[in-house]
Amino acid sequence: MKLVVLGATGGIGVEIVRQAMERGHSITAFVRTPGQLSTLAGRIQLIQGDMMDAAELGRALEGHDGVLSAFGPRLPLSNKDADLLERFATTLTSAMLQTAVRRAVIVSTAFLFKDSIIPPTYLFGRLFFPSVVADAEAMERIVMESGLDWTLVRPPQLTDKPQTERYRVREEHLPTFGFKIARADVANFMVQCVENHASSRKIVGLSN
Repeated sequence: MKLVVLGATGGIGVEIVRQAMERGHSITAFVRTPGQLSTLAGRIQLIQGDMMDAAELGRALEGHDGVLSAFGPRLPLSNKDADLLERFATTLTSAMLQTAVRRAVIVSTAFLFKDSIIPPTYLFGRLFFPSVVADAEAMERIVMESGLDWTLVRPPQLTDKPQTERYRVREEHLPTFGFKIARADVANFMVQCVENHASSRKIVGLSN
């Protein structure tokens, strides 16, 4: 498949690129700056651009089969990034609707699982990261109302542990006792999800 990776220089994004390459996919990374991906020049296509410019992003999407997005804000949030995910969702959906690309697998946050008791993700998010919760809710709403073929992935606390492929998946809920998951395992699920169109128009909880 020909895949566009957004947020490709972050922890999950780097893993998406690595694993998708290993599985034989053709990768285009749309980035502000190449960072550590510059070492892959010639093996993947690197396009530098503005993630908030729908026209630029649309040109990068042309001719691809799907989008894998690990894009997200850096914590702590600055005032200018308070609605970053909402603006990103508006740009991404607009760009995709201008092209023939319809499939998108997008990282969100487990803070939005209101029914999660162990761990109490929504309560924790509202108490300590209210801006992140509000922005992620707005992003998801835009994506879900777009008419695209989306999957929203809500991981809990992320770790840098090695890829295991022994993680739990639960649609519309966070797995019980789902406290942590490795970034590499989130990437693994996302790549497989875009390959087989699993969990189309579903919200998915993951945990180790």
